[in-house]
Amino acid sequence: MPDLPPTRWALGGARNSGYGDRFAQLLEQGEDVYGEARVADAMAERGARILDAGSGMGRVGGYLLACGHRVVAAEPDPALVEQSRRTYPDLTVLPHEILALTPEVLGTSGGPTEFDLVVCVGNVLTFVAEGTEVPVLERLRALLAPGGRILAGFHLRGGPSSARSYSPEEFVADTAAAGLRVDHRFGGYDLRPVDDEYAVWILSPA
Repeated sequence: MPDLPPTRWALGGARNSGYGDRFAQLLEQGEDVYGEARVADAMAERGARILDAGSGMGRVGGYLLACGHRVVAAEPDPALVEQSRRTYPDLTVLPHEILALTPEVLGTSGGPTEFDLVVCVGNVLTFVAEGTEVPVLERLRALLAPGGRILAGFHLRGGPSSARSYSPEEFVADTAAAGLRVDHRFGGYDLRPVDDEYAVWILSPA
């Protein structure tokens, strides 16, 4: 695969450094950091093949693994990969961004190469490289098994400073261009009504 353009996360540099520390502190304090993971678990049959794309420090993938699913996590940030492997040592983490997740790369993990559910939460889609939104969504769609779905979520406003602003209209247009459809939209992982602060999306192949 040719060299990939730098993601907005990579370009954010030190501005992103507090992410892993913040969630490590929340875990130490016993806070609930698994809202996204509970929704994902409810969407999947027990033992489902799940890809956590942009897995960060591993909190979603680690939870889903403990629920009995077959989970592969992918995270390109070396510091977050190390934190994930330390915090959730049983979770398989591939040090790759989404566009690099070919079946050949996934096969190196010894796990599945297609998935019943792809989880792409925590603003991941607002941190991909500029102009790669549609190819990223196409790659996620290509990794779905028949009947598979995607759970995605990101801030509509008030998100991280190094992330892009991604309006619902732009996102819906990009999903259509990638061969996906929006099945559901919510305002959060508690499945509250749509608002203009945050968007949770459930997608499937068109």
